[in-house]
Amino acid sequence: MSGTLYAIPSPLGGKAADALPAPALAAIRGLRAFAVENAKSARAFLADVGMPCPLQELGILDLQADSSKAMGLLKTGASLGLVSEAGCPAIADPGASLVDAAHAEGLRVVPLVGPSSIVLALMASGLEGQRFAFCGYLPREPEARRRRIRELEARSRRERETQIFIETPYRNEALLAALLQTAADTTRLCVAADLTLAGERIRTHAMPRWRSLHVEIGKRPAVFLLQAT
Repeated sequence: MSGTLYAIPSPLGGKAADALPAPALAAIRGLRAFAVENAKSARAFLADVGMPCPLQELGILDLQADSSKAMGLLKTGASLGLVSEAGCPAIADPGASLVDAAHAEGLRVVPLVGPSSIVLALMASGLEGQRFAFCGYLPREPEARRRRIRELEARSRRERETQIFIETPYRNEALLAALLQTAADTTRLCVAADLTLAGERIRTHAMPRWRSLHVEIGKRPAVFLLQAT
């Protein structure tokens, strides 16, 4: 008998009970082993979930260093939780390789319901939701970043598709400045910052309006969405 791999979202901020529905919380509480990106934050998350046993009794495996051990547990029949640092595992987050390995062994993979900053930002953006692409991080080097912005605009225009990307919080302002300098006037941009948190702010404007606002995002987690026409 083989175990099941549960893909477990974690809050973008705040309490687990506020971010996850009751069936997801119940599934997590039934597990006794977890593959995690960061052991310290994973233990804090599991404490917040209200595990029915002492945390010391849980198996906490490093997602990178202990992947073979994680697969060994699954193949012997133990179920395992894959815990994201924030949001959904394997979506702009580590974990895809473990999920892929589970599929290669014919094991069951169950995604639990929870927050995804990418999906939440798209929902609230007002941009094209039928066709969209997540593009990860843009280049750090200024000229390469400008080229990539132009490429994404061209793709968005050609495919009528929203382009979604993220940045390390301390580079938010540099990315926004590059977008303001590079994007066409007809391009619409959404910036969704601090999603699900008290300081949540989501704005969508055409580029001329953005240029007139002099917005500062600061070092907050943010998702950027672009739609060119």
